[in-house]
Amino acid sequence: MTSTKPQPSALDLVLPGAEDTRREVMAWLQSLAKERRLSPKTVEAYARDIRQFLAFLTEHLGENPTIKGVLGLKPLDIRSFLAARRMNSVGSRSLMRQLAALRSFARHLEREGHGTASAFAAIRTPKVEKNLPRPLSASSAVAVTDKETRASADRKPWILARDAAVLSLLYGAGLRISEALGLQRRDAPVNGIDSITVTGKGGKMRSVPVIPAIQQAVEDYLHLCPYAIPPEGPLFVGARGGPLSPRIIQLAVEELRGALGLPDSATPHALRHSFATHLLAKGGDLRGIQELLGHASLSTTQLYTKVDAARLMEAVEAAHPAFRRKRQETA
Repeated sequence: MTSTKPQPSALDLVLPGAEDTRREVMAWLQSLAKERRLSPKTVEAYARDIRQFLAFLTEHLGENPTIKGVLGLKPLDIRSFLAARRMNSVGSRSLMRQLAALRSFARHLEREGHGTASAFAAIRTPKVEKNLPRPLSASSAVAVTDKETRASADRKPWILARDAAVLSLLYGAGLRISEALGLQRRDAPVNGIDSITVTGKGGKMRSVPVIPAIQQAVEDYLHLCPYAIPPEGPLFVGARGGPLSPRIIQLAVEELRGALGLPDSATPHALRHSFATHLLAKGGDLRGIQELLGHASLSTTQLYTKVDAARLMEAVEAAHPAFRRKRQETA
């Protein structure tokens, strides 16, 4: 009998720094995972951030940083770290997350009674330009979810039906790809079931309605699937019956881009953007769309109002007589 070696986690990393600092870092990471219930990927990212920071401080201060040394840092020390990361071509979004991680650790030290770490709060958060979502047109989104778009003699019908069902959940229900592939067989919206419960970011669960077209796509897939999937098994399986990799769906969409002449921005996640944008264009309530998408903040959902406004302006400029006359005068 062979034993499976456990995969390393964020709590297994080797940390720079003095012993007391390493001890508090591990306690902080454990609290993120167990008390705040952050996702394992978020905890791993924060662990990398603090490791990079302590490695920088070791060189910057000329010694292993103790808790007293961390609490005694000045804003200039924090800025020097961020500047060093920027020199390594780290973008603003990553710097923003790293600063959030450092502030979280500083708050942990304060809660544990070690003292005040005021330097971290004094740093201005790097500005991150919010790129507007780039949805597909309604006709393109529907074509992407149609299994006949990729039909050919060398593709198994159940594979085409599977991909179409996944993509239908992204566009028709606004799911993230991880949420769709995280569904179990017992979650399948079939036999009249018109809603599903998905687990989103931070382990937050939400109920999402499923329209008849999606129900039919999932039923078609299950009817053709050659594998007997147990109730607790993944709803969507790969060619050999194991869990389906997100990369397979990404490759399917890349192929569809070529077949339909779509831009590089046409990705699986763009289908989720399309779901929200098209609902909003048809008069959908912004707060309701927020709940459907599982956004923690309404400001994230409000980005779609800017997309809709931009499209309206493009339509006005293309069709309004005043704009047409202006183009003729400058031609």
